[in-house]
Parts: sequence; C-alpha cells; structure tokens
Amino acid sequence: MPSEFFNTSEVLEAILETIDEGIHVIDPKGQTIFYNGVAANHDGMKRSEVLGKPLLEAFPSLNHKSSTLLRVIKSEKPIYNYSQSYVNAHGRIIETLNTTLPIYVDGFMIGAIEIAKDYSSLKQLSERLADLESSLKTIKSPERKTTGNGGLYSFTEILTSDKGFKGLISQGKKAARSTSSVLVYGESGVGKELFVQSIHQESGRSKEPFIAQNCAALPESLLESLLFGTAKGSYTGAVERQGLFELANGGTLFLDELQSMPIDLQAKLLRVLEDGFIRRIGGTKSVQVNVRIMAAMNIDPKKAVSENRLRPDLFYRLNVLSYELPPLRERIDDIELLSEHFISIFNSKLGLSIKGMDEKIKDFFRKYHWPGNVRELKHTIEFMMNHTENDVLNLEDLPQFLKKRNPPEKILPLREAMIEMETKLITEALLQTNGNVFQASKLLQIPRQTLQYKIKKHI
Repeated sequence: MPSEFFNTSEVLEAILETIDEGIHVIDPKGQTIFYNGVAANHDGMKRSEVLGKPLLEAFPSLNHKSSTLLRVIKSEKPIYNYSQSYVNAHGRIIETLNTTLPIYVDGFMIGAIEIAKDYSSLKQLSERLADLESSLKTIKSPERKTTGNGGLYSFTEILTSDKGFKGLISQGKKAARSTSSVLVYGESGVGKELFVQSIHQESGRSKEPFIAQNCAALPESLLESLLFGTAKGSYTGAVERQGLFELANGGTLFLDELQSMPIDLQAKLLRVLEDGFIRRIGGTKSVQVNVRIMAAMNIDPKKAVSENRLRPDLFYRLNVLSYELPPLRERIDDIELLSEHFISIFNSKLGLSIKGMDEKIKDFFRKYHWPGNVRELKHTIEFMMNHTENDVLNLEDLPQFLKKRNPPEKILPLREAMIEMETKLITEALLQTNGNVFQASKLLQIPRQTLQYKIKKHI
C-alpha cells in the first residue's frame, strides 16, 4: 500500500497497540486520550469506559495524590519504576511496575504517558516458590535430616586438571570452615553456583537450607519483598510471609548477579550483613537471622563499582573471601576432560555408546573461544550426541553456527558477513543468558522486540 494512504496518528496508535505493556495517556486536564488493550486488560475495564473520560471518573478509587499520571501532570517531573498494587474492576489484585513521563511538544507539556508492566503472575509464582521453600524447611522427616541438601554439588564434582583452578578449590575448602560472606565472580557459564554450593556442602551448614535467588530476574519491589518477607496489610492483598532471609536461617543465601540488585536494596543487604537483623516489608518488628551470604557476579566487581552498579561499601564487606573463576578458554586442558565427562553423562541419559571425539574436533574445541564457557561446552556436546550418526563425534556433528567458525578462507559479501556476525552475536548472547531473551537484549543493548524479530529471521 502506498505511503500516502497511511495516517501518522493511526500508525502510532497501531504501534502502541502491539506493545505488550499497558499504555495510558492523559491530557493536561486529566482526560484519557489513549488507552491500549493491554492497559484495559490490567485494569479489568473496557476501553470505552476510560477513553475520553476524566481519569478520576473512570477510576474513582484514585485521587490527585495516588494517581501517578496526575502527579506527573502537576509536577511535570517523571516517575520511574514505581511499583503499584491495586484491585481491578473484577476484584483481581494487580501488581505493576510503572514509568510515568510528561509529554512535551515545542517546549509545552501536552500530557503524560504511563507505561505499566504487569508482573502479578511473576510475583504469585515467586511467592509460591517461597511458600514451597518454607514448607520444605518445616518438614522434620528422618530423610530430610540424613540427606540434608544432597541435591547440591560438592568439590568432588568439580573436574579440572588446571593448576590454578585446583588452587581455587583448595581456597574454597578453607572458606567452608569460615562464616564470612563469599563473593565469586567470572563470566557466565564458568560454574559460579557450583562453586558456592560446594562451599556450602563442605561447611558446617551443609544440613541447613541453601537458597538461591537471581537478582536480575525480578523488579526491585518484588525482589525486596521476596528477600525480607511481608507484613500483613503492608500493601493491598499483602499477607504475613517469610522472606528468603528467614527461610535460609541457619544456612546459606546465594545471591546471583548481585550487580543487578538496585543500589537502594544493596544498602539494606549491607545492613543485614552488619547486624544480622531483617524487618519484613510494612512490619515494625526486627528479626535476627543467622544466614551466610554468598554472592556471584558475571563482571569484575571493581568495574561494577566504577559503573555505580555495586556499592563500594558492600564490595569491601564482601571482598574478604572473593574468588575469580577463570573462563574455559584459559583452561585448555580441561576442555577435553570435560568433553569426555559430558559424553559419558549423555551416553547414559540418551542410551548411546559414543566412544569419544576425533582429533579434528578436539583441535577445534581447543581453538574455539567458548564465550558461554562450560555451560556452552555441555550444550554443544548434548547437541552433537543427539545428531551424530557415528560412534565418534566429528566436525559434521557441530551446531550450524559453530560450523561457520571453521569455513574455507574466502571473502563473503558484506551483507552476508553482517548477517553471519549478527547471528553469531545473538547466539552467544542467548547462550550466556540461558535462552532468556530479555537478558540477552540487555546484553546486546537492543529492544527485546527487535531481538525476537531477529531470532525468528536468522536463527
């Protein structure tokens, strides 16, 4: 269809309708001028009940103070990442994370827009997992007493022939005798959680809980309520609920991707490390907990401090026992050792009898960069064993994107080379984030929708 048939406002409205977040726009008088279907679904309203009407008429439970849209109209200042909990028109509790911004044209404010992401389901799932942890902790069966955390890894399961890594394991065993906090850092896929689980298993806390939480997976308000728990009535629908600090009491709380924890929340974590007391969200009573904190980061902590992603005082508090795990490319001898180990594992799982790898694939593995480290090696071996027709793995069994790492030397057309590079970067980002499209888009610094389109197009 020729471009002259398109109306700019219609195109803009169509774009806003495709976004999977609630969009609500009001004019300076507080009247709704745009309200997409996602926002209507959040609120349990019909769009006709909101569009063209004053905000407080459509939502009588709000007022000029509680409405972020009206507050932005009055102050002309943006409100970022505001957590909101409310009961919609159908009586369902909605949890959203809102960003509300003034809209300017030629220097004049013409309205305000609110972008709301519903994380109600995510919160419910997280709370159910916390409830499950709580119920498991209260079980006093003989099996639980004897097995403790038998599902966790131990140092005996960390395979290496690398002298430096063996030294780290020796240091980790010494750290197990301590009660000090632990900080482990290194690239994604090097085995940071395996290392901290091993310290826990070797310690006097081995029969107590080991609870892990990824700090990058949740909005700040949800992460805070999960860590510290909630007091009844602290917000709409809130119940008395233990947080992960209380659930891990006597054991270990592992905080992965610590640099993704918001700075304000890092300050609260520091206070717990200093005095051992926590207070539930909305509560007045402080509770003492005996929890060993272990944290992991996939970037150098000094870099995180310089980028204001990690508080310096928290870094110094955690840096007493810190360990940098080397990437797989710096442990060349471990590549074949781990490959043979994974072949043995998948022979058992898949009912196969693969004998090993030929010399060409061994040479390829030694020269490859392994951006996803041990995790990528494991997934690569699993892929090859699912597709091979031979009893020895060879170059033909490699995933397609890895085969392109060993092409004949020739100059590719620029467009083809750019597509190949883009596909490689997307694949490596997905490997490093375990297939999490949102985290991969942050790594690549492109919108999630753009990444989803490129995955469908190239991969």
